[in-house]
Amino acid sequence: MPSVLRPKGEDKKMEAYNGYIKPKCNCFFLGLLFLLLALIGSFANAKTHHRNFVVQQTPENRLCRIHNILTVNGQYPGPTLQVRNGDALVVKVLNSGRYNVTIHWHGIRQMRTPWADGPEYVTQCPIQPGASYTYRFPIENQEGTFWWHAHSRFLRATIHGALIVLPKLGSPYPFPKPKHEIPVILGEWWNRDVISVQRLAIFTGGAPNVSDAYTINGQPGDLYRCSSTGTTRFPVQSGDTILLRVINAALNQQLFFKVANHRLTVVEADAAYTKPFTTSTIMLGPGQTTNVLLTADQTPGRYYIAARAYASAQNAPFDNTTTTAILEYQSARRGVPSRPILPQLPAFNDTATVTAFSAQLKSLGKVEVPTKIDENLFFTIGLGFVNCAPGPRCQGPNNTRFAASMNNVSFVLPRRASLLQAYYQNIPGIFTTDFPPVPPIKFNYTGTVSRALWQPRFGTKLYKLKFGSTVQIVLQDTGIFSTEDHPIHLHGYHFFVVGQGFGNFNRRRDTPSFNLIDPPVRNTIDVPVGGWAVIRFVADNPGVWLFHCHIDTHLAWGLGMSFLVENGIGKSQSVSPPPADLPPC
Repeated sequence: MPSVLRPKGEDKKMEAYNGYIKPKCNCFFLGLLFLLLALIGSFANAKTHHRNFVVQQTPENRLCRIHNILTVNGQYPGPTLQVRNGDALVVKVLNSGRYNVTIHWHGIRQMRTPWADGPEYVTQCPIQPGASYTYRFPIENQEGTFWWHAHSRFLRATIHGALIVLPKLGSPYPFPKPKHEIPVILGEWWNRDVISVQRLAIFTGGAPNVSDAYTINGQPGDLYRCSSTGTTRFPVQSGDTILLRVINAALNQQLFFKVANHRLTVVEADAAYTKPFTTSTIMLGPGQTTNVLLTADQTPGRYYIAARAYASAQNAPFDNTTTTAILEYQSARRGVPSRPILPQLPAFNDTATVTAFSAQLKSLGKVEVPTKIDENLFFTIGLGFVNCAPGPRCQGPNNTRFAASMNNVSFVLPRRASLLQAYYQNIPGIFTTDFPPVPPIKFNYTGTVSRALWQPRFGTKLYKLKFGSTVQIVLQDTGIFSTEDHPIHLHGYHFFVVGQGFGNFNRRRDTPSFNLIDPPVRNTIDVPVGGWAVIRFVADNPGVWLFHCHIDTHLAWGLGMSFLVENGIGKSQSVSPPPADLPPC
């Protein structure tokens, strides 16, 4: 289990409210005094947490062999950071590894601090070996399960960890307080260096080798060779209710998650509270987080926690193994069967289970969804091919190279400067602002696609948004290679998911069914296989923000773009100056 770096002096959570209690008399000034004291107390409780991250080579023994991987502080997964809503983080990252690296704080909005967001060549140039960079940012009006990870090529396979943001002191959860809280990080493991895996795929133009195992908190579990002794174990007492903070840190794979014989009550997704609902199975796309309550109400014993692939693309290779951890009742009698009970996981292509799960996700109450839309965008997303001569560099389908795109533009990262630097410093020739708001050609997106539409255009194109504009994006899956479930992540924002469906989006037919009352709030949306999703947000955070598929193979092939959100009026609506230690390119 990853170590937890907790705020000093906050081992026990306060349960009392520090709220204002209306007096029986009409004592306006006394009430105002109470309110001021509460505000002062809130500010006084806010803290700045200083942490040091050292990216380094670490030998790890998995699957019968010792393999050197890149870690943070020698830990895999890396250290869990635990802070409170309203706190600030200052994390100095020293790169003692052999590859360039950056760190992204997934789900943190980075209001006016885009220099701390982390994607390489978007908001910063990478931290080179031997160099360091300090990420500084406040956490404003956010709480829940976040995570951090490398945002440089395939390095997040081993460089990642949980970031837990607790409510402010005196503010309870909107659900019964659990006895324990446990980060559960799902990952993928390769027996080879992950950069070598990526380089081989880039050279051949084909898909990268699939992972050799999945992991739970860094361990593959009992069903893999040489893994039983290291299997992650979670001890519980009968009757306890625990909060599992589940994070899908896998590089390329959506995952089903289940606990044998136990029901899971979903209370949060992507660090936004949800209307509680009970299920036996959850599904997380890469990048997504889901908090579930589990009550230890079964016969004392040992039960497997298990995860395996949800693989939606036809004829695409994937890792079909299963990772396990063990839920252990401490009250279990000696002599109980040593083999835990294994849950029955859905079939690899069980889209019906995914759809039923997603349909139940709703905000805790009524939310303020934008209804007057300033920017109505329609983005096609999916894979394509680059035509090339047969040979070792053309090992994709039918002697092609894989590519990916949004609106037929395959995103190319710059190298001379980051996009944010180029915008802030007016550096010419780095990007253009002509990303198409709609597909250049309309076609049957989820049907048979003409070969003339297989090959995208390459470019570094941004879409410009005015500060405060309201945005709706229709995300439409395409079937050029195969329809597929794509987890799309928006940096710097969270958004409302107002609608989802299958087939081609039809504005006249589908718009009336939008949920504008209590849609879920997310930062990463799984666009249904062969379908569409519609999101809305307000462009209230200036800067350059990456919008991309969180399957890292797809991002490397170009499945992304960036929004340029212009400054508003005054300092509070403008990008802050870059820090002095911002890494050079």
